[in-house]
Amino acid sequence: MELGLRQLADDELGAYIEESRRFNASLQAAGGVPGPGPATTEGLREARSKRAVSSSPPGRPPVERLAEAGGRRVPVRVTVPAGGEVRAVCLNIHGGGFYLGPSARSDARNARLADALAAAVVSVDYRLAPEHPWPAAPDDCQTAALWLREHARRLFGTGVLAIVGSSAGANLAMATLLRLRDQGLAGSFVGAALLFGAYDLSGRSPGGRLYAEEFFIQAYAGHVADRTDPDISPLYGDLRDLPPSLLVVGALDFLLEDNLAMAARLSAAGGDVDLRVYPESVHGFTSFPTAMAAAATRGVESWLGKRLTGG
Repeated sequence: MELGLRQLADDELGAYIEESRRFNASLQAAGGVPGPGPATTEGLREARSKRAVSSSPPGRPPVERLAEAGGRRVPVRVTVPAGGEVRAVCLNIHGGGFYLGPSARSDARNARLADALAAAVVSVDYRLAPEHPWPAAPDDCQTAALWLREHARRLFGTGVLAIVGSSAGANLAMATLLRLRDQGLAGSFVGAALLFGAYDLSGRSPGGRLYAEEFFIQAYAGHVADRTDPDISPLYGDLRDLPPSLLVVGALDFLLEDNLAMAARLSAAGGDVDLRVYPESVHGFTSFPTAMAAAATRGVESWLGKRLTGG
């Protein structure tokens, strides 16, 4: 485990931490009166409406495609680097507690990632709970992954693939990798960047118990009697023969213990795992306008770049 900020001098690190503390305090102060919760129809509609607008840079909308494999179809959004050259492909799985979308909300971040890596970024519009509970989302993510395995070289001129997921998307990225490995396709992806993932929806581990009562678990997998199924809770899977993994999490994230446990299990399974914990950082911090978030984002880009180029 490392802080992910080893390159900073002490005074610079201190400035990053102090800025993050101020930003966290401002978020808390601006919380206001909470609206209806997502467990209600009104609350779910309101939560989704706030995320419905694309964040794509002006004049650079992604291309919408339909990925198809194994008799299934799923919409994807494809963002290519501004420079035009594509050297690799990243499959991106967005977060949102399995019930919030769409992938368009990640357009701006995907455009940055595409430019930083000279990669095509393919974002999956997987089906959302509670209308489409497990296994709809991992079925859709697997479909997109298989589609890229088959068509990436023809579509983008390269078969080098990485997978990126945040929060619920990190769970789905791990589930996708486990499914591919079990199909004998362990070498499909050269790396997995997993940001503040939720890996134990069963509530049986110490980390999982910290969020066992969250709405998203009931919405996504409340109908499943044993949620230690690795397709739901990857923490309990056989984690051998997976690609190198980068785990990023904030020290104040309620999912911190979950990520520590996943990193330990990946390492125990013989995996190449890089765990980076960022101080004074809460869940989803990489989307904040802070120096800490920018440093974490650069770290993810650098780590992925080395894997995609064989470094």
